[in-house]
Amino acid sequence: MALNTEKNTYTVVFAVIMVAVVGSVLAFLASALRARIDENERFEKQQNILYAMGVNENTPESGVNFIPTDVVEGMFTERIKKQYVLVNGELEEDDQAYLIDMKKQLDALKKGGDARLPVFIGEKEGEEVYVLPMYGKGLWDAIWGFMAVDKEMVVQGVYFDHKAETAGLGANIKMRFFMDDFTGESLLDAGSYAGITISKTNNDPLNQDKADNEVDALAGATITGNGVSAMIKETLKVYRPYLETIRNN
Repeated sequence: MALNTEKNTYTVVFAVIMVAVVGSVLAFLASALRARIDENERFEKQQNILYAMGVNENTPESGVNFIPTDVVEGMFTERIKKQYVLVNGELEEDDQAYLIDMKKQLDALKKGGDARLPVFIGEKEGEEVYVLPMYGKGLWDAIWGFMAVDKEMVVQGVYFDHKAETAGLGANIKMRFFMDDFTGESLLDAGSYAGITISKTNNDPLNQDKADNEVDALAGATITGNGVSAMIKETLKVYRPYLETIRNN
């Protein structure tokens, strides 16, 4: 007997079967590719940290060029001399600190709990640099990144990324022309931690003034810019006790 494909029962049964089949295929692929996905996530974290240190394949006229994935693990091991987690003001060595989810740690702090805050000590041109992870909120969703500073609290480089900022506007926080402006900026103002503000009234389009604690805002991305400013200040807030030990050494 031929099936009556016009009956509601057929439609429901067909839909259930398709959902089961597609779900099974997706679950299988996710399981089969889990190792590759995890590997790519490790490489991406390593690339981002190194980029913030200024370790990349940029040329004067290029965009953002990371260390390639086939060599990034070796470069990460070479340039990152120590990985720590900061727990209740104490440093603990952890060679997997770069994999820590910063959002979860900040959420734990806000709830009054303990957190494991990653710290990376790298080497750039024979000098130590200190790389701190950042996490915040943009216009539509999460923003995050890394910031590298020297012992004088001068920024050596940054890397920003986002989940859902507007293309051509807030999404430009991960563009080189924006990130490059942070290099050389001080986190201090008259000895106090001031952070760096994304300012619409900076009046320094070439970013020549490195002592004003400001960089030019992105056109049409005020809320995203405010989110970056707040993210930097939040980073300084939670890492300040550790940063003080660097300055006093």
